Amino acid sequence: MMTGFRLNLSPLKEPLGFVKLVEWLTAIFAFGCCGGFSGKNVISILCGDGSNETLNAMYQYPFRLSQFPLIDKNTTLCNHSVTTTHMMGDSASSAEFFVGVGIVCFLYSMAALLVYLGYMHVYKDSDFGPIFDFVITAILVFLWLVCSSAWAKGLQNVKSATDTEGISGTLALCKGSNITCEVTEFANMRTLNISVVFGYLNMLVWAFNAWFVYKETRWHSRKFSSQPGPGRHQVPAPI
Repeated sequence: MMTGFRLNLSPLKEPLGFVKLVEWLTAIFAFGCCGGFSGKNVISILCGDGSNETLNAMYQYPFRLSQFPLIDKNTTLCNHSVTTTHMMGDSASSAEFFVGVGIVCFLYSMAALLVYLGYMHVYKDSDFGPIFDFVITAILVFLWLVCSSAWAKGLQNVKSATDTEGISGTLALCKGSNITCEVTEFANMRTLNISVVFGYLNMLVWAFNAWFVYKETRWHSRKFSSQPGPGRHQVPAPI
């Protein structure tokens, strides 16, 4: 059996290769939209004497909000002394898990495409290749479900921690009866919302791809070959 590289683009015309290319692209969108985010919320503070103060709440991936300061050093706001204050919340674990799964799928898709386009003759001639591909694909379907759900919850926590209620609960100054705090400008989280959508889309695409990978395994071929064809009748054994 020859095991050398043989470039053959025909697998891209078949579901097995074409869907793998789609997985490669959707993985890029998923981890790119999440991992490249940085934003700023603007908080307006209305003091009791009618004056206004402004704070900038800046944060970015991996959304370990407790490391981002609302007030960087001791200062005076509305005639009140305010100490260094950081935002509250930590969604780093879910965000990093999501991005990590995306990168793994990106790399695996590239490796699988290399095998499909250059070593398909080896892939089809062995039992190990298709079975390994199917098992990894099934695991990644599950990981996409878990990480997308975790990141969707983590993103909701980020939104809650950076809205007016979350900021007001963090700043002791905002709890005064004559002081009002309000987030007047929000960071554009469209890309983060898109990342969640692409997370679940990846799960569906990988689940769809699992069927075509399964058809390459011996499990499917044995099941198909064991089914009697039309017009076939079992001949009784001689007595």
